[in-house]
Amino acid sequence: MPDFTHDGRVYYNPVEFALNQIGGTWRMPILWRLQKKTVLRYSELKKYLPHISHKMLSTQLRELERHGFVTRTVYPVVPPKVEYALTEKGTRAIPVIEFIRQYGQELMREEGLDPAVVFSKPTDT
Repeated sequence: MPDFTHDGRVYYNPVEFALNQIGGTWRMPILWRLQKKTVLRYSELKKYLPHISHKMLSTQLRELERHGFVTRTVYPVVPPKVEYALTEKGTRAIPVIEFIRQYGQELMREEGLDPAVVFSKPTDT
């Protein structure tokens, strides 16, 4: 496949392009959490992802919104209320994340790790 450019970046294959959109440490866990409930507030996402910093969560949510995976709704109330939800594009990413998640659990078992023990907390991804 020939390389291609999008948003000023050169990609060499569609897998690289897809992983640029949903890859990284936090994007898939964020999308995974959003599929569990129709809408989540920022504070709920932060609670589900305790190891992410506020700056990183904000940055990743902005990127997911920019790429069309989530919507951000701001309500004009005091204190400010912001909610995030999956778009149709974000919903289409969930089976991909589920497959990668299952594959990761298989690899963990092959390495002698028990995913049930490692992910016994409600923050598993």
